[in-house]
Amino acid sequence: MKRVALTAVLSIAATLLVAAPEKITQAVKLEKPRVTVTEVTAPPGVARDPYVRPTDQVIVFLDECSYDRVDAATGKKTRVARKSGEVIWHDKGEQAPTLINAGSKPYRTLVIALK
Repeated sequence: MKRVALTAVLSIAATLLVAAPEKITQAVKLEKPRVTVTEVTAPPGVARDPYVRPTDQVIVFLDECSYDRVDAATGKKTRVARKSGEVIWHDKGEQAPTLINAGSKPYRTLVIALK
């Protein structure tokens, strides 16, 4: 009986690990008094929650990608395509929208936060 219970518990744990949803990951690459550089990886279909930008930000797209941008105020969805090496700017205090990776593979960005 113990063996059956242990097998059931291990099977459930393995299923939960495999079925766990992917998440956006962030890895700090550089931390200095006036700047933080973070590599962000967005898996396919995963949404980044909206937030208010705490600093001015330069974002460098490391991979070609497309994502759905969902405006927090209106709910309007727009498909955006970016090329590898493309650079964009955001001001401190801006409302960052929900972003959903619309591609079939993860994409990476460098977020350079100016303090």
